[in-house]
Amino acid sequence: MSPAGCPFDQEPNVAAVTTRQVIDEGPPVRQVTHYDDDDSWAFVCCTTDKADDVRVIGMGEALNLDSTLRTIADLTPGWTAWGKTVGGSWHWMKNDSAR
Repeated sequence: MSPAGCPFDQEPNVAAVTTRQVIDEGPPVRQVTHYDDDDSWAFVCCTTDKADDVRVIGMGEALNLDSTLRTIADLTPGWTAWGKTVGGSWHWMKNDSAR
């Protein structure tokens, strides 16, 4: 846990990636990737793959959008977790493209 109480390995104000849809339209975060090369994170809804939809938020804002993300805060760098519903179970897999 980071010193500021954020359960992730980054401070609450450190940048993370999400989508416009997660912020503006409310679909749940369905895929989380913890990148191995720089320890960055992505919280996406899997409803778009358009570069124009990418947004930058703080790690703390990701928790404000979905507090159940705490349950995967220990996701290993280089891995991706995905789930179908908010609060549902997450499935983890090694993600070679997250390096």
